[in-house]
Amino acid sequence: MIAPRRFLPSISALLAFEAVARLGSATQAAQELSLTQSAISRQLKTLEGQLGTALLTRKGRQLGLTPAGEAYVGQVRDVLNRLAQASALARTNPGHGTLSLAILPAFGMHWLAPRLRDFSELHPEVTVNLSTRLKPFGFEGSPFDAAIHFGRTDWPGVDYLPLMPETVVPVCAPELLSEPPEDPSALLALPLLHLETRPQAWARWLNALGVEGKPPAGMVFDQFSTMAQAAIHGLGVALLPTFTADPYLRAGQLRLASDEATQSIGSYYLVWPQGQEEPAALKSFRLWLAGQAENNGKRGDQSDMRMI
Repeated sequence: MIAPRRFLPSISALLAFEAVARLGSATQAAQELSLTQSAISRQLKTLEGQLGTALLTRKGRQLGLTPAGEAYVGQVRDVLNRLAQASALARTNPGHGTLSLAILPAFGMHWLAPRLRDFSELHPEVTVNLSTRLKPFGFEGSPFDAAIHFGRTDWPGVDYLPLMPETVVPVCAPELLSEPPEDPSALLALPLLHLETRPQAWARWLNALGVEGKPPAGMVFDQFSTMAQAAIHGLGVALLPTFTADPYLRAGQLRLASDEATQSIGSYYLVWPQGQEEPAALKSFRLWLAGQAENNGKRGDQSDMRMI
């Protein structure tokens, strides 16, 4: 149910307020919005009257925000951005399904993106929009219909479609290591690169091979792509998923730092809000993705493991 109209400011008033808050000047806001300064002032006065609170303060010739204005402007920008996105989608894809998917960068780039052409050919009526999110979030109030999740089934309030476990391999620049050592404990003498969301990855990988000892501290990255670039430039050894490592290994930019590959600490899932009616676009994508995951499992992930 939409809120009563008396609680809904006009778009013009919100645009005027956002511009003044950002620019600190009614004159500059008027120029940006192609309005007169008096029109901007009227919009601001109407908005403050409707809310029953002051949003702006005058500091000489500059306009500043009151505490209420500071709290309000962030929400206004979020609403305006979401409205603009919805309008753009309605214009570019009228009468058809749209799926907004939050993805993990490496998985999206190296595993999902190469397969999306198949989905587009099967479902030309669905437009898939991709945006990066590194951690779980609340679907309520977000623009997303579904997300790719790595780890365990610990995202509250969602349904899960298992996709595949993550298998990792240690890689480094050819100049850093001429041959993989027979004993994987030799890697402890090299600089190890770490991923922010996998703080125990090296410890688990080494322990699975019977190697005791605490992995040395090293550079920490928030994405596999930047960690891979650091490894390419000789800054250390990186643990990368096989689907991420594969193109760099094929190009000769990286080499295996060990002949061992072990399963990592989690799996990839498609997740979507629990207890809600499933949009047609999401259902089509979910069923297609389940087929892709099944085929990937039947191959034993050979497409990602050819370089091992």
